[in-house]
Amino acid sequence: MAAVESTIVGTALPTIVGDLGGFHLFSWLFASYLLTQAISTPVYGRLADIYGRKRVFYAGASLFLASSLACGFAWGMVPLIIFRGLQGLGAGAIQPIAWTIIGDIYPPADRARMQGWLSSVFAGSAILGPALGGFIVEHLHWAIVFWVNLPVGIATIVMLALVLDENLTQVRRRIDYAGAAMLMLGVGALLGAVVQSRGLGTQVALTLAGSGVLMLAVLAWYETRVADPIVPLRLWVHPLIAIGNFGSLTIGIMMMCNGGYLPAYVQGAMGGTPATAGFVLGASSITWTVGTILAARLMVSTSYRAACVTGAVIQLIGTVALLFLDPARGPLWAGFGASVLGLGMGFCNTTFIVAVQTAVGWGERGAVTSVNLFMRTIGQALGAALFGFVLSTGIARRVPGADDAINQMLQPELRATLAPDLAARLSGAFTAAMHEAYFLVGLLGLVTLAFGYGIPARLSPTRHAVPLAADD
Repeated sequence: MAAVESTIVGTALPTIVGDLGGFHLFSWLFASYLLTQAISTPVYGRLADIYGRKRVFYAGASLFLASSLACGFAWGMVPLIIFRGLQGLGAGAIQPIAWTIIGDIYPPADRARMQGWLSSVFAGSAILGPALGGFIVEHLHWAIVFWVNLPVGIATIVMLALVLDENLTQVRRRIDYAGAAMLMLGVGALLGAVVQSRGLGTQVALTLAGSGVLMLAVLAWYETRVADPIVPLRLWVHPLIAIGNFGSLTIGIMMMCNGGYLPAYVQGAMGGTPATAGFVLGASSITWTVGTILAARLMVSTSYRAACVTGAVIQLIGTVALLFLDPARGPLWAGFGASVLGLGMGFCNTTFIVAVQTAVGWGERGAVTSVNLFMRTIGQALGAALFGFVLSTGIARRVPGADDAINQMLQPELRATLAPDLAARLSGAFTAAMHEAYFLVGLLGLVTLAFGYGIPARLSPTRHAVPLAADD
């Protein structure tokens, strides 16, 4: 379900925006989904540690499927953004609980290998999703890209009900709903300040950002005074968990330039079809999976540090290629750069998630896994906001008042109606703005490299530290 969502929907979004209008709200199609997913992920993780993995998964997946159905009936950008937010509330249960189940049933040495097999699902979706998404938006209707999730989700729920047996020991714990609310308000305020800074004005945006920082500071103080915090700060004292979580944050931010905006660039600035944009996105997803499998082997035979540093160097190579992005070089160049960047991110992402799971026992595994994926999701939401801001301001700075024309560029049949000189100016502005975005990706790649070197030497799935928290 997560794989289909990340590939088929990402391919269709440029066409959806072209149909519904509102390019200035493009970032919120990602941010609303990712924000609500991020907020709900720690809650689901804590619930899974209390009530078991299956029941919590059923609840989240059912909400996800109902919201996916509603997305297909959206009549405008604002309703679609609202439905995407509800979809994210359900999605917060899907991937974290799947990763937690893998951590439950396999020992550390096998866990990395199994994460590679799990990621092979993304390889299949990377091939099928963009191709299917491109076909649907060209020959059918974009609503169907959301409805494809329905049979996949129902099959997932049925299989989990049949094959997973849980022996639960009920533990009395309280859910930190107040902490979740403060987390949502703090992160939401920060994202709102970044995404809508142009429309809000400098003073309002700074006030909103300051309020978000203040709320997160209050959250940090509050979480040290509750028995079962929604963000268990005590888990962050372990260096491996701290590095893994902040590494996931940087990976999440970087993902959005590739997965969120590169397809729009290929379709808009390069004049490619939705299928071509899907090819570029699919190339990145396939190599991500290859990186996951290779990282699993490398970290078992060497160390977490070796796998992460290798991935970070590959990321930087891919970023350099994308800094030379140009319509004249065509989609193949974009696909090459995206695939190299995706390969490196696959290395790093797998290393971070496997490393943090070895640092805790069963009773905290749901929490630590969900926090790690929470950080990656927050990174994706910040990336959607950050790169949306960079691209929208970069284009507006070079071609003022270009929102309506950009909407036209994203639809092949309307792109042909633009005056050639205006189309060339828009394409040039879009390209320059993408260069600025990938420069930021390069800086984040250097940060990821530093995190890799910060991982304690010699730690691996077969040589790991004593868990920070014992099983309850």
